[in-house]
Amino acid sequence: MSHATYVLITGCNRGIGRGLFETYIARPDHVVVAAVRDPAAESSKALLHVTKGTNSRCILVKIDSASETDALDAMSTLKRDHGITKLDLVIANAGISKYFGTAEVTPVKEMMDHFRINSMAPLLLFQATWPLLHAAKAPKFVAISSGAGSLGFMENLKVENTAYGSSKAALNFITRRIHFENPDLVAFSINPGWLQTDLGNHAAQSSGLSAAPVSVQDGVNGIVSVIDGATRNATSGRFLSWENRELPW
Repeated sequence: MSHATYVLITGCNRGIGRGLFETYIARPDHVVVAAVRDPAAESSKALLHVTKGTNSRCILVKIDSASETDALDAMSTLKRDHGITKLDLVIANAGISKYFGTAEVTPVKEMMDHFRINSMAPLLLFQATWPLLHAAKAPKFVAISSGAGSLGFMENLKVENTAYGSSKAALNFITRRIHFENPDLVAFSINPGWLQTDLGNHAAQSSGLSAAPVSVQDGVNGIVSVIDGATRNATSGRFLSWENRELPW
């Protein structure tokens, strides 16, 4: 399938990742690499049976964001077992938000856990996928970030998210560095909105709300629209919302 579009998405089992996976696999002539922590899990195997577009197919690979080697191992598997020689789009979606607290009480372990998954894992993913991205004609690397990582929003964002917010701010820095260091790549961070995922609803409830305000499908549709229209000059190196508005760092 030399004419196919090759997409890799991490964290495809649920939430935003699942929605992105279903959107891309439904398109014709797409090979979608679903990166999951456990390919043997029922939620992972279910991805193989999602409705596909004409000539499209799914490949499951293991990428546990807590591992320093899984991303590299997955690229070896794609090249050796599936003959993949390029990736047109990589979406670093997998992330965690498992602790809420002020800076005064946030444990160092929570900081390290959030930075490992939300900041360092996307960097390892980029490092592993870069040779395949570089082989594509118009490659894109997209980091699913959060408004919680915006310093400009901090004053009015009352959620006690020291660990999560700072890890997403670091992700934004890394993604912008990637943009400046690779002039042939479109690389940007995107805030998917406060979505009705497990993570989003948890954050909403910690703020006294019953649920997050934006549906998963609306957020996914917005993200995909931004990615489809993304260019080096207009998009790369920026921090955008799912509604394609530029956000403050």
